[in-house]
Amino acid sequence: MEYNIQSLDSIRERIDEVDKQLVSLFRERMEISAAVAEYKRANGKQVFDAARERSKLASVAQLAGEDFADYSRVLYSTIMSLSRSYQEKILGSQSLTDSLIEKAVNETPKLFPVTAKVACQGIEGAYSQIAAEKLFELPQIEYFKSFEGVFEAIENGTCEYGVLPLENSTAGSVGKVYDLMLKKNFYIVRSFRLKIDHNLLAKKGLQLEDIKEVFSHEQAISQCSAFLKANPQIKVTACPNTAMAARLAAETERNDVAALSSRDCALLYGLSNLAANVQDNANNHTRFICISRKPEIYPGADKTTLMMVAPHKPGALYVLLSHFFAHGINISKLESRPLPESDFEFLFYLDLDVSVYSPKLRMVLAELERQSEQFRYLGSYIEQIG
Repeated sequence: MEYNIQSLDSIRERIDEVDKQLVSLFRERMEISAAVAEYKRANGKQVFDAARERSKLASVAQLAGEDFADYSRVLYSTIMSLSRSYQEKILGSQSLTDSLIEKAVNETPKLFPVTAKVACQGIEGAYSQIAAEKLFELPQIEYFKSFEGVFEAIENGTCEYGVLPLENSTAGSVGKVYDLMLKKNFYIVRSFRLKIDHNLLAKKGLQLEDIKEVFSHEQAISQCSAFLKANPQIKVTACPNTAMAARLAAETERNDVAALSSRDCALLYGLSNLAANVQDNANNHTRFICISRKPEIYPGADKTTLMMVAPHKPGALYVLLSHFFAHGINISKLESRPLPESDFEFLFYLDLDVSVYSPKLRMVLAELERQSEQFRYLGSYIEQIG
């Protein structure tokens, strides 16, 4: 059917009329879905029927014709997803994740602990230590050489909590931590966004022109690229931790090295601050997660982290993500990582901005648990900013 392009208002009026019909038919379809749910309850059938949905998508694509076949498949994939969600709501289905959340909410103390034994990567003066001291008033910190050591300290009960950097606002995600998250058993119980200021630290009496080599962590080096580019005479050497870099600069017999590290390390290791705040972005924050061996959900938890693997077929990720759109849940971060021992397959980490008490969250978790090839709930928590 063709419309006169000169009369846009009349075309829009026709669209409004069609939309009224569509909404009315959508309501009717959802009401029929309720009847389907009751039938499945009475006959012990599962809500999801893969064969039926494949047949339905093929049918609507054929009805829509060549020009609109793909669009119709997208539309009906969403409609059927909503239908499943509504049926699950009617049936009152409870997922394993829902049971885990209920248990954690009921068993977690009302207040976050003041003191605890906390695992951090690095040495005294590391940014992880600073974050731990922001999260706990009196942390008993134990240091480990690697991120893996922090995870293992939680798994074997050496420490009650671990603090790990997850992403930086300038340099991006900490890939090593994300990769370990797949292999380790843990839950996120809190997160903290720490303001990061990198400084060029060296022995007292040295000047900037004396420096021939600078040590720091690879992320800190990335965050100070402009400063380093402006001083091409300085060789850059990566090391495991910014605090280790500061200790190295303090203990070496050389008088031509410096470290990119925190102000705390200047005082801690007796160094001078040759150049303050040399990071590229003044608004430079690193997000740290606090993990434990068992789930703990403290009052006010309004952020949830999940891990899932989508089926390896076209549109699979779209179908999974459509649940969040349908329920009005914001995804504040979506991180993809290669799935080990697979060809071009990925797992996804998602951070959701939604109260742990929201029925919408429980419905989405139940849907994802059933439809993902792999699914893990990694915790609901509060994020602090300091």
